Amino acid sequence: MDNRFGDVETFLTVAGEGSFAAAAKILRLTPSAVSRSIARLEERLGVALVRRTTRSLALTRAGITYRDRMAVIVTDMIELEMGLNEAGQGPRGLLRINASPSFGNECLIPILPRFAERHPAITVDLTLTDAIVDLVEERADIAIRIGPLRDTRLRAKKLGHSRMMLVASPDYLARRGVPQTPDDLDDHDCLRFSFRRSVDSWPFRINGRRVQRPVEGRFFGNSGEVVRQMAVAGCGIARHGRFHVASDIKAGRLVEILADYDVGDGEDIHALYAAEDRSAARIRAFLDFLDEAMVVEG
Repeated sequence: MDNRFGDVETFLTVAGEGSFAAAAKILRLTPSAVSRSIARLEERLGVALVRRTTRSLALTRAGITYRDRMAVIVTDMIELEMGLNEAGQGPRGLLRINASPSFGNECLIPILPRFAERHPAITVDLTLTDAIVDLVEERADIAIRIGPLRDTRLRAKKLGHSRMMLVASPDYLARRGVPQTPDDLDDHDCLRFSFRRSVDSWPFRINGRRVQRPVEGRFFGNSGEVVRQMAVAGCGIARHGRFHVASDIKAGRLVEILADYDVGDGEDIHALYAAEDRSAARIRAFLDFLDEAMVVEG
């Protein structure tokens, strides 16, 4: 067996630190040994990975590609080794979780300290985004999804259901009046979403029938959290899942309106994960913890 993996480690350290000297210090090697290791790797690959000048160091295009791909491979190797050891040592390692800002802020972040206390060997990397990310591409272990499930490659664990509701701040309603029927929304600012899949109409139950009513307003937001904050600030009326605004309602920052016209619709909330990852102890531990700790306001 040659020292090719040592050369890869050296290259990744150089790429991360931006200099041979800094990499040499971390690796406890001499700068000349680092240089020889990089040259050996370049010779084996048949491409230049590093562009050297007297004052700086930069990666070539091939170097950037190799760094990005190899960093993923090395991380996977480390996690594989950790996973194989989990059975005897308990849940441990890095757990990557992806969720929307609204769900993350309201439901996940408040319970993470308890999870960390229970599983001190697990490190949590939480990413909050409204973008629908690919678990494989983003290398996430668990993704929390609200609404219809589309990716049939993944396993889903239902966490709860949250009904939709119309809310506005007391200040806004004092200024603009409290709508008594859906038709009164013509005189109000309805907060809408700016992303492509949004629909500029809201459902109501009128005379026993479900009616989709167009709404208008002067404010748009690019995420549920942005729209919630605009509602709290008094910009207009928002339509949200109850879990997202439950704390605002309890604190009096928002109040529900037009409840008599509610169609009773809502959204299911699931934790998604790759089928082959269910055996990983850190993922099992978090899914089991969600069963116990998750309280979704419905």
